[in-house]
Amino acid sequence: MKQAHDKLKLEPSWKRAIGSEFEKEYIKQLREFLVREKSAGRIIYPKGNEYFNAFNLTPLDDVKVVIIGQDPYHGPEQAHGLCFSVKPGVSQPPSLKNIFKEINSDLGIKPPDHGCLIPWAKQGVLLLNSVLTVEKGKAASHQGRGWERLTDHVISVLNEYHENLVFLLWGSYAQKKGEFINSSKHCVLKSPHPSPFSVHRGFFGNRHFSKTNEYLEKNEKGQIEWQLND
Repeated sequence: MKQAHDKLKLEPSWKRAIGSEFEKEYIKQLREFLVREKSAGRIIYPKGNEYFNAFNLTPLDDVKVVIIGQDPYHGPEQAHGLCFSVKPGVSQPPSLKNIFKEINSDLGIKPPDHGCLIPWAKQGVLLLNSVLTVEKGKAASHQGRGWERLTDHVISVLNEYHENLVFLLWGSYAQKKGEFINSSKHCVLKSPHPSPFSVHRGFFGNRHFSKTNEYLEKNEKGQIEWQLND
């Protein structure tokens, strides 16, 4: 009989590192919850084959930068498994527009006409939401169901396994989520969230994108190309 993690479609380096979590009772309960929700006719975002896109696009060995989000976008066609990112052809949400404005201010890079961050993921930017699913139209509807425990474990693995990562913690939720990260081993950059409600309290002007590249360059990891091809 196959173990749960044997059937798990997850990038191999991540599967080795976190696969055993999928045998635990809390994941079994989470899985049962998602099955019940779908059976009740509720629409869940993102699609099932996109839950683990952040891991599948950014292998553990390739991670350079970690951006921690809260939970997926809950509008149609938005979420695809990467925090802050939307699929090509979908309008940019306000927080993402503000991220692009800060990149423009910091690095002089013109904001793109789309919001798909897959090119960042492929360069080693792990775009990790704390919660990996959400019900359509209901923000934070899947919080407290078990995803947070899994993603806490992911951050712990990154903290222990790697050195000289950059963690971008925007807003109090992400900062609390990452409070145990070893800041003597990694670069931890904090600021308010890019949401319209808080962006003027210190997200604009944080220069996190140039600071990230300076740190990566200093540690011979290679910079991130933040510009997205239009």
